Amino acid sequence: MLTLFHSPMSRSTTMVSAIDEMGLTAEIDIRLTPIRRADGSGGQDPDNPHPDGKVPALVHDGAVITERPAILIYLSELFPQAAAIRPVGHPQRGPFLTWLAYYAGVVEPVLVADAAGLTHPYLSHTFRGPKELAHRMANTLSDGREYLLPDGFSTVDLLMASPFLWMRDALPDDPKVVAWFDRVAARPSVITAAQRDQEDIASLA
Repeated sequence: MLTLFHSPMSRSTTMVSAIDEMGLTAEIDIRLTPIRRADGSGGQDPDNPHPDGKVPALVHDGAVITERPAILIYLSELFPQAAAIRPVGHPQRGPFLTWLAYYAGVVEPVLVADAAGLTHPYLSHTFRGPKELAHRMANTLSDGREYLLPDGFSTVDLLMASPFLWMRDALPDDPKVVAWFDRVAARPSVITAAQRDQEDIASLA
């Protein structure tokens, strides 16, 4: 039994899109849960197994998996036949894992620090900054590929595009990166998840 604890208009929306792209909608029950929002609204759900009361949290036969990259890796191993992944043994498995780790270890810290107006030599030395992030993405796409992996779309693209769905101004101002983002944002799974969020947010009010 697989259950995803999800709150609309949050980081877990990426997982709803990913489940759709992977063809796992019949395999995973999506359970709505309230969370404490940045504006002070909402609250922690005692039934949510996430240790910090956040989302997403995936429960599989009693085991709890949190953090989006970990959940995406876990599902790619549990369902190696799923679409939009690179399973163990695939030639692009290494780059697939690298982008997931890069997002968690670099992209989100860089974007959060930049949005908060934080600068410090420790931050720039450890994570670099928006300029380096923009360069890495533009350089990756410079060979004409449409998505971040050379052989096509994957859940990596969903994760890497996710912050820019909320902070479009933070998207690197490079034509190749903008075109990539527009392709990801136009995918039916992303549009459907956003529409579903609008309906679900009202049910949790």
